[in-house]
Amino acid sequence: MKQPKTPVMQRNANMIPLSSLVRIPLSILLLAITLAACSSDRKSQPAAAANASKKTGVLLVSHGSPSKTWREALFDLERSVTAKIAADGEISGIKTAFMEYSEPSIATRLKEFDREGYSDIIVVPLFLTVSPHSFDDLPTIMGQKEDPRSMETLKLEKIERYKPEAAIHMTPLLDFGSALQQNVVRRVKALSKNPSEEGLVLIGYGDEAYEKEWSALFDKVGASVKKETGIDTCTYGWCGHIVRYRPDSTAAAVKRILKTKPYALVIPVLVARDENFQVRIIGSGLEKAAAGKNRILYKPDALLPDPSIEAWVVSSVKTAAAAITSSTGK
Repeated sequence: MKQPKTPVMQRNANMIPLSSLVRIPLSILLLAITLAACSSDRKSQPAAAANASKKTGVLLVSHGSPSKTWREALFDLERSVTAKIAADGEISGIKTAFMEYSEPSIATRLKEFDREGYSDIIVVPLFLTVSPHSFDDLPTIMGQKEDPRSMETLKLEKIERYKPEAAIHMTPLLDFGSALQQNVVRRVKALSKNPSEEGLVLIGYGDEAYEKEWSALFDKVGASVKKETGIDTCTYGWCGHIVRYRPDSTAAAVKRILKTKPYALVIPVLVARDENFQVRIIGSGLEKAAAGKNRILYKPDALLPDPSIEAWVVSSVKTAAAAITSSTGK
């Protein structure tokens, strides 16, 4: 059934009747037309307006340590990656923060990003694999999660929580990709003298709640070492957290290797060098394996400094930055 014809002026309620134009001053009419045109232009370019307000920063987050040597390694990492990260103009600033023990804290840095007008922050957690720190504590500190256990722990340890105005984008941990394996393989090759006579001992700072994940990580790293170096035996131990900072686990792991191999090659799988861990705790563990003291190959080093870790940081940031850009339709 045909609908009755509708008068033109009724089909567009926004149109002004010709009969009323004589009553509208020309200046007001021109202003209305201009405002309507501007409004239409803004509606047609939402992505451009959104991108104009985008300002993205990077926050490199690590656990923290009372050791100045440890902290400086993290600041050195920031200095090493800054030029590469900022080269394409997508990132406006890069900062480093520590979860605990010392400033600059995560809250301190997030407040700085807010004061400087950042819209987005790419957070790169320099953690090896999942743990309460990465899964609960870090998101809770940044106001992205409200985990009761973490909130109580943070309160007791006087760690400030701060939810930034900027949007948070977290990258994967170090076990995502091959940077960790490349790092350990490089260090093993530098320390090894005769792979066929050596067994590998990996020493980490684990967490009993995630022992399965940590064990899987060390198995993966050990498999890479076996493939690349010719060493065919690998085990691991803990210098902290899972064994409450005792050297016994290190000593036990070394003894396991020395039962079947002439030499034990010991690698600390720790982000940076902290005298408390590499020297006091691991060193004490090696002393406890005194019967094999001359059969132990050990260097108290860490993951940093390392080109593969730097490349992982740069790649992680660029991937996150591309995702932010894509979401705004630039």
